[in-house]
Amino acid sequence: MTIEWNLILRLFIAGLLGGLVGFEREFRAKEAGLRTHFIVALGSALFMLISQYAFPGRQHDAARVAAQVVSGIGFLGAGVIIFQKNVIRGVTTAAGLWMVAAIGLAAGAGMYPVSIAATLMTVMCLEAMHFFHLHYGEKVVEITVASDKPNEVLKMLEALKSAGIGVETYSISEGHIHMSLRMRNRRYVEQLHTVLTLFEGAKIENLS
Repeated sequence: MTIEWNLILRLFIAGLLGGLVGFEREFRAKEAGLRTHFIVALGSALFMLISQYAFPGRQHDAARVAAQVVSGIGFLGAGVIIFQKNVIRGVTTAAGLWMVAAIGLAAGAGMYPVSIAATLMTVMCLEAMHFFHLHYGEKVVEITVASDKPNEVLKMLEALKSAGIGVETYSISEGHIHMSLRMRNRRYVEQLHTVLTLFEGAKIENLS
């Protein structure tokens, strides 16, 4: 195989591995998906190839280009982190972009077993933690309850706490109660509906 085709193979493998991680993020509807991860991995591999082969006959340090790739990913990762209503989102996706950049650099350097192993470990970790969080982790839920008796909000909050549902914040406006609730798993959604049935005229209008 000629050197050109060997380099193209490295780019192809980098994009494929980055796309695998991106597919998992896309499937989970995260802030950065398949295209972003694919481009990050491909670009990282290309920078590695440029640092290794673009300046033949000259002494150069390939690690310097790799270090700049890592610095650049920091700006991209910051763009997917969102702080909204006391909740930070996107940190795992940002870490995934950082990891994909490393995978792309490894593939660009021809370290195929290492890059493939790192990709598999990343996807397995994301899937395992998603399963754990879904069944055992906590989740902050935004909810709007329509109630014709807003003066009963304190009783409602106590009932929610008794059911094991944590109340982060709440506000009342024009017959509506807006709450941020912390729930551990899916079963608490059913308990939420059960608690609200205890209050006449209370019904969920929005749950996210």
